[in-house]
Amino acid sequence: MALARNPALPLVAAMVMIASSAWAAAEIVPPPNRGEQVVERKINASPNRDTQIGVYLNVKPDCSSGPLPTIRLSSPPSSGKVVVKRARLKATNYKACLALEVPAYVAFYKSQPQFSGSDAVTIEVTYPQGRTEIQKITVIVGSGNEQKIWQLPWSRLAMAGRHKRSAPPLPGKLVEV
Repeated sequence: MALARNPALPLVAAMVMIASSAWAAAEIVPPPNRGEQVVERKINASPNRDTQIGVYLNVKPDCSSGPLPTIRLSSPPSSGKVVVKRARLKATNYKACLALEVPAYVAFYKSQPQFSGSDAVTIEVTYPQGRTEIQKITVIVGSGNEQKIWQLPWSRLAMAGRHKRSAPPLPGKLVEV
């Protein structure tokens, strides 16, 4: 039985080859940059304490609130956790806005209780307009990063018994304890 030769068969085969090579090329080429911006920063933290690592909001040019961005934890910390909470942000002199109050997301990092060292977090923030921000945050925990406690000089003297406790504070003078 002889097969009848279709004159359009070579043309169809050529189109399939071109389409499949174009599809393969589309898979190899990385997707275009859609306005991604990479931000790197370092933050000091105390062990086992909530530390603010980011505030995310969307303010329109007329100083009203826009839709909040989508926040995704791209790579979690190895020695702690990240939590995002809703908040109301009150600000003055923000861009062209003299005073505003808008909703916001606030991200917090909390290390394990005995951890001391460096931890890394990557957060992906996607705004409704399509802009994406990749935030690579290095958190330095412990050893000298703890919050310093300050007190007025007269209270130190009062504790030593050399000065009355009712003494008025010295304005503007603080000493590190």
